[in-house]
Amino acid sequence: MRSRTTKCAAAIGAAIAVAALVATGTSSASSASSPTVFGAASLSLVFPKIDAQAKYTFNGSGSLETDIEQGAPADVYAAANEKDPDALYAMKLVDKPVEFATNRLVMVVPKSNPAHITSVSDITKKGVKIVACNASQPCGDYASTIWMTLGITKAATKNVVSYENDVTQVLAEIELGQADVGFVYYTDAKSAGGKVKVIELPAKAMPGTSDWISVVTKSKKQAAAKAFVALVLSAKGQATLRAAGFGKP
Repeated sequence: MRSRTTKCAAAIGAAIAVAALVATGTSSASSASSPTVFGAASLSLVFPKIDAQAKYTFNGSGSLETDIEQGAPADVYAAANEKDPDALYAMKLVDKPVEFATNRLVMVVPKSNPAHITSVSDITKKGVKIVACNASQPCGDYASTIWMTLGITKAATKNVVSYENDVTQVLAEIELGQADVGFVYYTDAKSAGGKVKVIELPAKAMPGTSDWISVVTKSKKQAAAKAFVALVLSAKGQATLRAAGFGKP
């Protein structure tokens, strides 16, 4: 009787082990077929909601453009501007980029707003500490365009205390109270969940901010890469982007 019980327990254990192995193999196969997506930092919260299986590297769009140009192993490139993917397309390093969303730049201040910033004109006041993206990134380029349009470039630049590589770093500095005002995308400000206050910028000064996506031509996972792009452009993908605050392309 004891022998039969022991054999039964062994059989059950073996079955569990096989099931676990099959499950692990399936997961590994799924992971192996998933594309590697290089995406703008502003997409770091929304893309995993669209596809949780893809492998992601998020950074400033300009930095990722340079990485791909230098041969980094990416399958999909998603940027927060048109210029960077167009540059790669001109070099035949990505397929023709497709616009998949729009966004807008806003100012954010710490919740306590110690510098009493209420409009963009306030950032030119003496002693105001500004943090923005560096000019090689779309968020920095957009901010510079706004300052130039409003004729405040010299005064605003004088008050910049830090240039960061992407919007998540800018947002983090404002949340920590290390600066008085920062320039980020609306979607990033929304993701802060009330940790910062949002101040809108004049519509007349607002540059067109859009997000573009393309498949890397040297990708060894062309089918998976194209499927990811299709998912972003699908009704499900677009609804997820809208929920995160992105606008229609």
